[in-house]
Amino acid sequence: MKITVKIFKELTTLELHDLLQLRSEVFVVEQDCVYQDIDGKDLKALHVIGEKEGKLVAYTRCFEPGIYFKEAAIGRVVVEKEERKYGYGHDIMKASIVAIEDHYKTALIKLSAQTHLKKFYESHDFRQIGEGYLEDGIPHIAMIKE
Repeated sequence: MKITVKIFKELTTLELHDLLQLRSEVFVVEQDCVYQDIDGKDLKALHVIGEKEGKLVAYTRCFEPGIYFKEAAIGRVVVEKEERKYGYGHDIMKASIVAIEDHYKTALIKLSAQTHLKKFYESHDFRQIGEGYLEDGIPHIAMIKE
């Protein structure tokens, strides 16, 4: 998988279309969750794009401290359903952590994780902080990497 990191204005219209389509496919359709995906934060994010044979298969968006949380943040972590068996979630997370360290010069990262993915994030040195909560009707936990 080839990974690229771009700010919003560097995205092509096709890349923007594909990342919004993948997010909608997984978060809205697959997870049956109606929520406002286009939230205005894409404009301020680093977009970490994973492509396989020219097709978007994995994605995250990352934020500098103070935009989403007081810490740097990773969100919208998504891998196309048919591609999950290849470990691309781990690849895109590693690349996202490096992107935050390189662009924002910090290793302190927070995310809001779907509770069932706790072990996945723990494998990237995140740990749960606080109690669980519902976000858009899905159980979540806050996690931090220091």
